Amino acid sequence: MPIKSYLAHPHEGQKEELINALKAFEDCDIIPAKNQDLVIVVTDTPTQQEDDLIKEKIEAIDSLRLLAMVSGFNTPQND
Repeated sequence: MPIKSYLAHPHEGQKEELINALKAFEDCDIIPAKNQDLVIVVTDTPTQQEDDLIKEKIEAIDSLRLLAMVSGFNTPQND
């Protein structure tokens, strides 16, 4: 189960647009910074394939200027 955290930097003046776009994703939680033009994004997906897909979708958001991964780990699943 991949869990990753990112700092999402919006284009100038587009923080609210970025927040609204990120709210549409089920496998991600967002925490808007109160004193910076920044959004913390935490993704939690069942598979690596879904993790790759959500990252691609986030990177495609027009109001996103930069997405920087802060931390990531993958919990192995026992069959």
